[in-house]
Parts: sequence; structure tokens; C-alpha cells
Amino acid sequence: MPDNPSSPSDFLGNPPILNEPPPNPDGGKTLIVDHADPACYPRPSAALKDAGPDDQIFVRPGIYEDRLFTAQQPIQLIGAGRDHVQIFSRRSGPLYLQQVPSGRISGITFRYVGSDQHSAINIFDSTCTVTQCRATEGLLSGIVIYGPNCRPSLIENEVCQNRESGIFCFAGAQPYLARNVCFQNHHFGLAVRDDGTRPDFLKNTCRHNMLSGMLLFHGAQALILENECYDNYHWGLVMTPDSRTTPELDQLLSCNTLSENPRGACIVTEQPLGEIGR
Repeated sequence: MPDNPSSPSDFLGNPPILNEPPPNPDGGKTLIVDHADPACYPRPSAALKDAGPDDQIFVRPGIYEDRLFTAQQPIQLIGAGRDHVQIFSRRSGPLYLQQVPSGRISGITFRYVGSDQHSAINIFDSTCTVTQCRATEGLLSGIVIYGPNCRPSLIENEVCQNRESGIFCFAGAQPYLARNVCFQNHHFGLAVRDDGTRPDFLKNTCRHNMLSGMLLFHGAQALILENECYDNYHWGLVMTPDSRTTPELDQLLSCNTLSENPRGACIVTEQPLGEIGR
């Protein structure tokens, strides 16, 4: 029997459901969350409170009203699959990571359903990995990544239907973002702000966002390679003159697919947010 028994991916290519927790890479305990089983933890936050630095948490399928906050310690939080595990919060963002030095979060949908200005996922000065998750319905951006020591990896996530941008990097963050899909967000798919903010964007897809696929402004920099931005309402990429890309703009279009948008591939402008009054 394989170490990670799971069902095959469905015909849409969604990640498979995990029927059993994977082996703990740190060798600690595995804490099980299952709201329907009284022998397990009823909510992920209850398991997180008891978890040691080498423990992992496995969340079985279900919808959990909860808020997860962790600071200055590793986290291993594994859900059965983002189509099968949902964590939602009414009062604040359902996931907040502060100075998390390592770890992995996977297989969970994070959904904000309140009326105040919160994101679905907040990552501050952390270096963990978030993969195969979904962030949706934030009244700010779906995922915010910020702080001069913030270097997380976000891989193969869906970020959709947020009231501002999909993923917003600012305040000196330097994350690695690969193979994420950002769609149907009200502003941009990927947005970068501030001097010192330098994400790596590799093979991400930004589509059907209500402004442009990507935005760089206020001195932001980014490595942008093999990304696809198409069917967004404006351009593939919007940037201010003080922002910089690698490769530079004259080579950028040959290294990415940006042209299939109503206004074209790219614009450099002093007013990237003019159409939303900012």
C-alpha cells in the first residue's frame, strides 16, 4: 500500500483527496481534526494549540468555522484536499502566519465571510510553504505577503473571487510564487508594491481578473518568467516607471504570455490605479 493512499485527480485536474495523513516529515505526532468524530479534535485551532514543533495536523473533510493564528514556530497543517476541507471565518481572516520559520500548509480552502476588511490568508515575515490551497472571498486581497523577512513559497494554489487582488506582495517581501492560478479577482491577479519588494513569479496564470493580470508599482521589482495573463479586463501587466522587471521590459513579452487581453500586453503608467480612484 502506498504511503499516501488517495483517490486519483478528477477530470478537471484538481488535487486528489487524502484519505489518510501522510508521514510526518519531522518525525513527531500527527493530530487528527474531524468535527464528526469525538475522538479527534473538533477544530484545526484546537489541534494547533496542542501541537509541538515536530507535530503535524491532519484535517479530515468538512467545513470548519475557525481562525488559525501561529507565530514564531513551525507549522505542518495538511488538509484532505482544498475541495474537501474548508476553513472559514466571519470576524477576521481564517489564517494568519507571523514570523513562522518553516513548515507546510496544504489541501485546504480558506474563506473569509465577514464584512470587515480582511484577507483570506495573511503571511507576515514567514518562510513556510503554502501549496494546493484555495484563498477566496477576502474583502482585501486573497493572500497578503509582507515584511522584509517574508520569504514564503506559494505553489499550485487557487486564489479567486477576492474583492481586491489575488496575491498582494508589499513592504519588502521576497516570496517565490509558482504555478498559482489567480482568477475572478476584482482588481489584479498578482500585485507588487514598494521598494525592496522582489517576488519571483514563475509559471503562474492570471485570468478573468477585473483589472489587469499583474501590477508592479511604487518601486517594486519582480522576476517574471513563463507566466500567462489572458482574458483579464485590461492589460496583461501594468507597471509604474520606477518599477523593474527581470528580464527587462523589451524581453519580457517573449518570456511570458501577456497579449491576450482587451487592452494589450503591457502599459507603463504613473497612475496604475487611476480607474479605481486611487
